[in-house]
Amino acid sequence: MENVNDLKPSDIGRAGGQVTKLDKVMDLPAPYDKPGMEPDFKEVKPAWQEKYCTTLDGFVGVDTLQRPKTKEEEDEFVRKFLSGLEKIFTDANNGALQPLSLTFDYCAKCNTCSEACHIYEASGHNELYRPIFRSEVLRKIYKKYFTKSGKLLGGFVGADIDVNWETIARLGELAYRCNLCRRCAQTCPLGLDNSIIAKEIRKIFSQELEIAPTPLHNKGTVLQLKTGSSTGINKAAFLDNIEFMEEDIEEQTGLKIKVPVDKKGADILLIHNAGEFVSWPENPAAFAILFERAGLNWTLSSSLVGYDSVNYGIWYDDTQAKKIVQAQQRAALELGVRRIVIGECGHAHKAAAVVGDRMVYGEDKVPVESFLPILWDAVQKGAFKFDPSRNDFPVTLHDPCNLVRGMGVVEPQRNILKIIAPKFREMTPHGVYNYCCGGGSGFAIMNSLNFLDFRNKVSSRMKFKQILDAFADTVADPSIVKYVCAPCSNCKGAIRDMFEYYEATAKFNIHYGGLVDLMVNALADLPRPFLTFDE
Repeated sequence: MENVNDLKPSDIGRAGGQVTKLDKVMDLPAPYDKPGMEPDFKEVKPAWQEKYCTTLDGFVGVDTLQRPKTKEEEDEFVRKFLSGLEKIFTDANNGALQPLSLTFDYCAKCNTCSEACHIYEASGHNELYRPIFRSEVLRKIYKKYFTKSGKLLGGFVGADIDVNWETIARLGELAYRCNLCRRCAQTCPLGLDNSIIAKEIRKIFSQELEIAPTPLHNKGTVLQLKTGSSTGINKAAFLDNIEFMEEDIEEQTGLKIKVPVDKKGADILLIHNAGEFVSWPENPAAFAILFERAGLNWTLSSSLVGYDSVNYGIWYDDTQAKKIVQAQQRAALELGVRRIVIGECGHAHKAAAVVGDRMVYGEDKVPVESFLPILWDAVQKGAFKFDPSRNDFPVTLHDPCNLVRGMGVVEPQRNILKIIAPKFREMTPHGVYNYCCGGGSGFAIMNSLNFLDFRNKVSSRMKFKQILDAFADTVADPSIVKYVCAPCSNCKGAIRDMFEYYEATAKFNIHYGGLVDLMVNALADLPRPFLTFDE
């Protein structure tokens, strides 16, 4: 194993051993600057080494990527990968073809993007996690097999890499060491996007090799298309959840609200991440209260996929992504709504409003909007009477990458927080420059084998540092409630696991939740707090 600073892209193809090991990670601020404040990395089990690709960095993110049993299987694996590699650069239907080709051909290797990458920074500047590292590996493979000079001269033209199962498997794992947050693209002086290359590698594995992490594909997309929800909640269970939610709203607030379901001709079809109904039912309940108070003409859908905004396909497989987009659009068309509004789920915003625009057209397309401008408009029109003293505790804001950096929805949430949270403070940096929660691109639900270690100790590390810094004046005082406002279901999932891992809630009374929850908590006429915190 070489020094982490001496790694070269060609090392991905070398035989034997583990390419790198994370022995040193970025330091955390107080009170996590003392020994024993976080768990150590788990050791790689021998059984994992025998079955999976652990020779990249010791972590296993792609649990369906298993070692071939025969030479014939290995050869077929390599052949299919190379076939997929050729297709991503030649298929005119590849929606990422132009930015992919530009990034592939014109990267100046200036490494400006490295300092922008939270994973590279959190890893202690391990070369393996530079945004351009995996891109360079792919370039070497491409040159070796698809250029005349590469075929004839090999290493003399930068094609100095051995290509076998181990090489490609390591590259597949490396594609899942990137949150696809696109912070690297934002800082690139040439406007190039190395995250696209990571995503296209994932796509080759899924569409050509039928290999994708189980939580994303089998327990995500497949389950969603089969039952209607990535959580497995079917229509009957969804309708039961709505009844329970109505009862909870009345018990908690005294408000009798009938949640509209399958209302024909409504203005708005509101779609939540189905995980909210399971893990954070107070969030859809808060939406119901606010939408009713604002006098909006809205509905939920009980049709297949119509009540789940999740679309994990955008992270690994264009074909699967399109299936979900089409199903969500069908639900809207069947109800005859004027627009789809996405609730608190960052990746669903990108999937439905950005990616979906390239997959559904014309009469098959219902316009998609974010909930944030709608709620800010309602606030400006005086739809809610707030008592900010009900949120008299420190609050900071996490910016979901796909909603903020990806779509430019920056100000509405801040405008609202400045009204309802008197102790609001920004993270540094914030807005479009904020860091990923560490759960982006599917990481929030990827929990196979030891991948949680990578997420909590590496990909989520910069976000945890930002949170600690934002609450620096009160973080060590467990008597003070501290609230991270995260208007995204997947971000909340990553932050939940992060707080459990570091015992941040148990030790220091740091909590997380959505924006709408905080808005309802500030409503002046509610008889009791909507949010309760257990120290």
